[in-house]
Amino acid sequence: MAKDNALQKIEAHEKLCRIMQKQTHDKIHKLERQINRLEKIVLVSAGMLIMGMANMIFMLITKWNLPLT
Repeated sequence: MAKDNALQKIEAHEKLCRIMQKQTHDKIHKLERQINRLEKIVLVSAGMLIMGMANMIFMLITKWNLPLT
């Protein structure tokens, strides 16, 4: 009788652990997707900033006909 009760408690605990493990995995997966999205935004923003700065430099050089050296 006590053995059956102990087995039921262990099984209930294992079931709870599996549920919590799945929830944790889902949360980690969601965070991973969000981080990937933010990385793309940061990389695109940095690329646009670099291109804009390069364009400004090019316009300044061509406006005043400055030598590149």
